[in-house]
Parts: sequence; structure tokens; C-alpha cells
Amino acid sequence: MIKNIIFDFGGVLMDWDPRYFFKTYFNDDEKMEFFLKNIAIDEWNAEQDRGRSLKEGTKILIQQHPDWEREIRAYYDNWPIMLKREIPENVEILRKLEGKYQLFGLTNWSEETFPFALENYDFFEIFGGKIVVSGTEKIIKPDKAIFEVLLTRYDLKPQESVFIDDNFKNITTAKSLGFEVIHIKPETDLGEELRKLGLNF
Repeated sequence: MIKNIIFDFGGVLMDWDPRYFFKTYFNDDEKMEFFLKNIAIDEWNAEQDRGRSLKEGTKILIQQHPDWEREIRAYYDNWPIMLKREIPENVEILRKLEGKYQLFGLTNWSEETFPFALENYDFFEIFGGKIVVSGTEKIIKPDKAIFEVLLTRYDLKPQESVFIDDNFKNITTAKSLGFEVIHIKPETDLGEELRKLGLNF
């Protein structure tokens, strides 16, 4: 029987994309895509999610790409603009689940930027602080170790838990540990998928 529901945040409850800032900054989609796919790449940003400071991450990237210093510095200086909004249909489901199931967060997120989300989006209060943040733990999904942190800290059993994420690698790890899983895609109806697993809300 499912007792626990674990949410990833970016792509599930929050709509975050660096393009929300850089589209206007560059005013040139081709140049923007080159920068995001060749300079400020996902793997670089992930190291800040793993616990590297924004200052250190910025410094390292500027050393590697000095011609892009202005754009690189703009990345974290304008990070709040990249966090565009909550994803309303999924946040609505979260609100309906409150009080019926135990709710948790498991997110790859920089320890330095996560407080901005906490302060500006009230739905995070629903979790009551039961959130595991990669930047704090110095481990990122899909590493099994961060799932183990969640399970141990809150005394959870994977077999009694649903894990929701938009990243297939993270879903694969969760499934291997025994979680029920929901892989969020653009067409996914989260409420429908939860009901298929027998949840009532």
C-alpha cells in the first residue's frame, strides 16, 4: 500500500529553464543554444547542484571560456528569472494530496539558490521541511546514495512509496530500489497516473 509520495521539483512542480533569461539576453536563438549546449552546459550546472559554490562554478567556467565571461556571470546573477513559475496542474495535485499521504521532496538543486524558491512559492510549505536537497547532501540523483538519505532520514520503505521525476535516469534508479515511479513527460496527467497506482485524493 502506498503511504509516501516523493516529488522532484524542477520539471515536476517548478518550471525552470535558463532560456527564460537568455532568450532576451541574447535576442538570438542560435547563439543562445550554442552557449547553453557548449559553454554553460547541464553537466556544469549539475556540479553546483552537487554542492560546488556558485562562485567557484562561475570562476571555473570563466577560466575555461574567458571570451564568454559576461554571459557566464549573467547565469547565476539572473537565476531567479530562469525560475519562471510553478507548474499549476501538478501543484494542484500536490495540494489535494496534502493530509492524505506523507509528502516529501528529493531534488537536485544548489543549496544557494533553493532558498529563493522556498521563499517565493508557498506550496513548498506543504512538505513541512521534509525535503532532501542535493546541494546540501553533496550527492545528486541518479546516485542511489541520495535516495538512501531520504529513506533513512524519514524511515521510509520504497515499496510503500511513489517517486515522481521528469528525468528518466532518476526514475530508473528509483525503480531499481523498489519505488513505484511516475516519469513526468509533457503529456503526463499526474493525477491520472497516481490514481492508476491506487491512490485516492
